[in-house]
Amino acid sequence: MKTLQKTILALVTGSLLTVGAQAAGSYGNGYTGQPYVGAKIGQFDNDVNGDDPTAYGVYAGYNFDPNFGAEVEYVGSDDADLDGRSGDYDTKTYGAYGTYRYTFPNTALYAKGKLGIAKTELEADFDNGGSDSVSDTGIAGGVGLGYAVNPNFNVETEYAMMDSDADTKLLTVGANLKF
Repeated sequence: MKTLQKTILALVTGSLLTVGAQAAGSYGNGYTGQPYVGAKIGQFDNDVNGDDPTAYGVYAGYNFDPNFGAEVEYVGSDDADLDGRSGDYDTKTYGAYGTYRYTFPNTALYAKGKLGIAKTELEADFDNGGSDSVSDTGIAGGVGLGYAVNPNFNVETEYAMMDSDADTKLLTVGANLKF
């Protein structure tokens, strides 16, 4: 990832977290906002002729109120075999999202939606020594279901799509810890 892209992602993340901290104090309902961090595992589905790689990721977010929040994430993959050519490839995504949660009444179950921007990178290494890569930034979003095990620990499953040249989709299971 280029230095400028890292700087922009850090500025956007910092801005979203700062705005959230200021906005949380203005609700008057006793909710002061809540940051969280999490990890996820799953599988990428790319527009590549080959195996679908296993995905591993980390994410962090801030709930401005019980429904709205912001989230950033990084998801990378292991190497997956290419069909028709000897070699393998991996996938990485970096994203920043606005989130919405709807908690089902009288349950610990909630639905989650997210919409934002993500960068997707695919890198292929061929056994003959060559390599190729694709990188694209576009609109991304996802939907999922979560369960609040206790007030500070959630488990989630999510399906996300990244608008990129690789037509990337991602299915994950994860957990997050609020503090």
